[in-house]
Parts: sequence; C-alpha cells; structure tokens
Amino acid sequence: MAATAWHFARLGFMKSKATGIFAPALAVALAASLGACTTSFVSPVEVTRFTGSEPHLLGQGEIAVRAAPGQDPASLENRVFEDAVAAELTRLGYTVVQGDAPQVAEVRVERFVMQASGGSPVSVGVGAASGSAVNVRHGGVGAAVGIDLTPRPSDQIVTQMRVMIKPAEGGTALWEGGAQFNATANSNYGSIDAAAGRLAGALFGGFPGQSGETIRVR
Repeated sequence: MAATAWHFARLGFMKSKATGIFAPALAVALAASLGACTTSFVSPVEVTRFTGSEPHLLGQGEIAVRAAPGQDPASLENRVFEDAVAAELTRLGYTVVQGDAPQVAEVRVERFVMQASGGSPVSVGVGAASGSAVNVRHGGVGAAVGIDLTPRPSDQIVTQMRVMIKPAEGGTALWEGGAQFNATANSNYGSIDAAAGRLAGALFGGFPGQSGETIRVR
C-alpha cells in the first residue's frame, strides 16, 4: 500500500466531477429523501480501515498530527478534527508531539451540504486549502459564492474524515482509515465540534480494526 494512495474511491467515497468534492455514496442515496426531512436525523458512521504490513509499529511512540497535502494547515476548522484525532491517538498509547516524530498522522476532511431543495452538494468550510466555501460553524459565506448557503434545519451535512498513519521519512503507510456520516443541521451532530469527535471515536474504536472491512457505528 503506497503511502500516498487513498483507497476509498472503490468503497463508496466517490469524487463528484461536477463539484470536485468527495461525495459519500450514503449521502447520494439519501438525497432523494431530503425534501421530506422535517425532524433531526443522524446516520450511523461508516468506517473502513486498512492495516499495513507492520502492525506492531502502531499505537506506540511519538506521532505528529497534521493536515494532509492539499488541506489548509492554518484552518481553525481543520484543527478541530486534528485535535479529535490527536485525542484518540493519545488514548491508544501514542505520544502526540507538535514537532518532528517518527510517525505522522495526516488528516483529510471533506464537509458539504445536501440541500433539501435538491441540486448538487455544496462544499462547506473545511477541507481544501483554496477556493471559496460556506463556513457552517459560523454561517459565513465565501466571496465567490455570492449567496447565503448556510444550512437550513432540514439540510443534511455530510462529513468525511480520512487519516493515514505513516513513517515520517516516507515509505509504505502503516495504517489508513476513513469515516463518514450524515446529519441534519438541526441535530446534535450538525456542528463541526460534535462531528469531529464522533468521527474520530468511530474511526479509532477497536483500532486498528479488520483491514478492508467496512462497518457502521451507531
């Protein structure tokens, strides 16, 4: 398993040609029912994990947590997810450090809105280092968008997080996992803080997990 490879495309993490974001298959399947959604909804967390050839190196020693390539390392929203990952790694036995470490955990986040009124998913304020986006946490709107796309209570927010643990010097990834779920904006998991904690807890529960298996965590 190459350290730069992400394996989720074939497991339901689909990249939309129209939007350029990764749209979970679960979100696409639920889109048709959004118009009828008047109460809060939270889906199970779908988790898929892969373990490399040296599992004995996992869960010990020092590790640095950082944004994956292409993500904005200065984003406060991204930092929420990185902190959630760091807390789970600490629980597993790692010592999380701010500087250099033998291992690195790269965190990649995608978050978008499936609007109840229909249409294409709208990328929101977590993820790539460039481009305008809606900030769901604060209700802000990127200048290039031009309209207020703050989620309405019935809109579903889709949050996806992927983490790769690899040696700092490069080489084969030691472990890779992805988690995703949907929640209406009016649910307890509509906020970034709650979503980050839920995803990290599900992703690292029973670490390292059965390689290649997809599970759903409620």
